Amino acid sequence: MEDLFTSRLKLRALTLKDAPFIYELVTDPDWLTYIGDKGVHNIDDAKSYIINGPQTMYQQYGFGLLVVETIEHKKPLGLCGLLQRDNLTMPDIGFAYLPAARGQGFATEAAQAVIDYAFKQLNVEHLAGITTPHNQASIKLLQKLGFVFVGSHQMSQDSAHSNLYQRTKTA
Repeated sequence: MEDLFTSRLKLRALTLKDAPFIYELVTDPDWLTYIGDKGVHNIDDAKSYIINGPQTMYQQYGFGLLVVETIEHKKPLGLCGLLQRDNLTMPDIGFAYLPAARGQGFATEAAQAVIDYAFKQLNVEHLAGITTPHNQASIKLLQKLGFVFVGSHQMSQDSAHSNLYQRTKTA
């Protein structure tokens, strides 16, 4: 998985050194509300999450969630990248940020870099965006990035319905 850069940000693959950051992010109340409990309750759980989630996806698909950090301070702000879900035919853009990093344009900037990479480097034709119906910040971001609502989608038999958005590659 190659690093991606914008004027302010570097997006890079997760390593086990990112476990404290992952622990902080996935235990944030907004993560738990909008994404769900990933079973990360300590640093060892965070390492397992990195290995069994993003690192496995890098190996299987050549993409996955990336750490978003500022070029200047190299401090992790959040995650942004592509996920391949079993019940979707196209990659899904995912993103989450620590509270201190929200509202500064980082999510838009990082997501646009991921979209450009997907369409230009990976030659993906369509991208999905999944969010809970009440996550207004994510809905607003997806719409700002050119995603269009296509309907309701259930990720698994025991999960609530999510909003499914899609963006198609343009010439």
